[in-house]
Amino acid sequence: MPVIPIKEYADSDGLYGRVQQQYAHFDGITLESGVFLGPLTVAYETYGQLSPNKDNAILVLHALSGDAHVAGIDENGRLGWWDAMIGPGKGIDTNRYFVICSNCLGGCKGTTGPPSINPETSRPYGRQFPLITIGDMVRVQAMLVEHLGIERLHNVIGGSMGGMQALEWSVRFPDKVRSAVVIAATARLSPQGIAFNWVGRNAIYCDPIRCSDGSDRKDACEDTGRGLAVARMIGHITYLSEETMEAKFGRKLRLKDMDGYLYSLGENGVERGEFEVESYLRHQGSSFVQRFDEDSYIVITKAIDYFDLEKETGELSEAFKGVQAKILVISFSSDWLYPTSMSMAIVRALLKVHKDVSFIELDLPYGHDSFLVNAGIPSMTRIVRGFLQGVR
Repeated sequence: MPVIPIKEYADSDGLYGRVQQQYAHFDGITLESGVFLGPLTVAYETYGQLSPNKDNAILVLHALSGDAHVAGIDENGRLGWWDAMIGPGKGIDTNRYFVICSNCLGGCKGTTGPPSINPETSRPYGRQFPLITIGDMVRVQAMLVEHLGIERLHNVIGGSMGGMQALEWSVRFPDKVRSAVVIAATARLSPQGIAFNWVGRNAIYCDPIRCSDGSDRKDACEDTGRGLAVARMIGHITYLSEETMEAKFGRKLRLKDMDGYLYSLGENGVERGEFEVESYLRHQGSSFVQRFDEDSYIVITKAIDYFDLEKETGELSEAFKGVQAKILVISFSSDWLYPTSMSMAIVRALLKVHKDVSFIELDLPYGHDSFLVNAGIPSMTRIVRGFLQGVR
């Protein structure tokens, strides 16, 4: 691969080129709940070359609805979800680092999850899939890293749920991580976060569409996914900022040629939506149904609810006592889901036990999803690149 000069990328351009998803297979794992889950399949992608000493590996950890395809172009022509950050000459430079990204346990993009076949029934697990934790996800990732022959990662990096996993890696496997970048994350989910997830799951549970045979899986039913669509709408609102919504939508009406309101709710109990923001959310919900599994949504949001690094020790600093990694914490000024105060709690706890931690709040207007918005990538590129180069 030719060396690409370093520049400040702001767009996804597929510069890395074509990538192919790979799979690793394991006998299984005993979950934190005590349930044995196996066999296991882990879907993953890699980018760049592993150094002879195997010391340049970076594990990228995705958020709730992410997958293993983080950069480049897949077999369907789809760009990776963090393509603006990862590639030749980019913030995570694939000329320098060997990058790994896997679909998390419980997902629906190749790794064992609710859509996978339950060997005991020869049918998809569906809602019979056992509940998991962020710790279970990380232990499965550790199995993959070991499978690839890597003893110690140069870095683990992720935003939102990915940031939770990066913290979990630092606490659970301190000797296997040189550094971690924790973006827009928290060490324990707040009551507000739990509430949003619970409402989203209940939107799915209340979906009036059910299979005629009463089965948990609804793959063969028509007009499915209304509940998941609503759950996504609820979640997506929390990812945006008020500033972004005002600038993008304001109170503009969807039908631009209309002079005034329709004074109608629609038909068959489905409100069509008159405002542009309503149309946008409807699109987000319907497109999400096409690419994500509702039972994976249930399992993963429940795992996020369970995440609490203070649970075992009673104090966050005690949980961080064994951490060996150099840590960078990044927050966004407009993030009201996991606000800067939550990042500062992580920083203060690490400093209390004398750990090597850096912190920056980026003044970006895009809300919780700032780390995924291309316009915010140049700021993050400079910070992440400099941090990674300073890790020894």
